[in-house]
Amino acid sequence: MKEGIHPENYRLVVFKDMSNGETFLTKSTINTKDTIELDGTEYPLVKVEISSTSHPFYTGKMKLVDTAGRVDKFRSRYAKHAQKE
Repeated sequence: MKEGIHPENYRLVVFKDMSNGETFLTKSTINTKDTIELDGTEYPLVKVEISSTSHPFYTGKMKLVDTAGRVDKFRSRYAKHAQKE
């Protein structure tokens, strides 16, 4: 391997799926300001919207995730476009 191209700041980080509350403890170099206590130890926290425990591909369930009203914005834009035709 080449010297000096790999990060050296790997540390344990908790990723939390905000849609179902599942947490994953793994190593990462991601920067975060939030922390969480897990099993009596404090770790950096990364909040994610979708993980393998909530993604339809892995769960087999269809689920509509609407982040910041994006689906509503799309529907209103599409409705305006459809009216013009």
